[in-house]
Amino acid sequence: MSTKKERQDAIKTIVRETKVGNQDQLLKLLSARGFSLTQATLSRDIRDLKIVKNPVGGGYEYQLSQPQAMRISNDAGMQLSAIGFVGLDFSGNLAVLRTRPGYAMGIASEIDQKASDIILGTVAGDDTVLVIPRDNVSRNEVKIALAQFIVGIE
Repeated sequence: MSTKKERQDAIKTIVRETKVGNQDQLLKLLSARGFSLTQATLSRDIRDLKIVKNPVGGGYEYQLSQPQAMRISNDAGMQLSAIGFVGLDFSGNLAVLRTRPGYAMGIASEIDQKASDIILGTVAGDDTVLVIPRDNVSRNEVKIALAQFIVGIE
């Protein structure tokens, strides 16, 4: 039996050393290394490790996010750089955050971690994040919360 840290270290090593295009491939590679886990556990690990799926050639490839490229150091904490953020629109009380391809999962994870008092949760695609605010939270409150760590939201 392996620990979560050992499993996540193995995931990072595989992603660094091997071209992996989907979770099924990654599960098989982990299985070959003696790890037994479900797809749901792997999805959580990918989110926790901030692994992104970037377009490469005609397909996609999992890559470790580049923390230094995506964040700008700030005394008050870390901020996501405008490198991944494209725009923010609202439909009713739901927000749709547009990103560059491959950045949505990392940005959604940051939102979930840093704005949980305002944001109930997020759903990430490749280049879009659905942001679901808590009850009775205004659009302006959502913008203010996100602007604390996503550069470019006004």
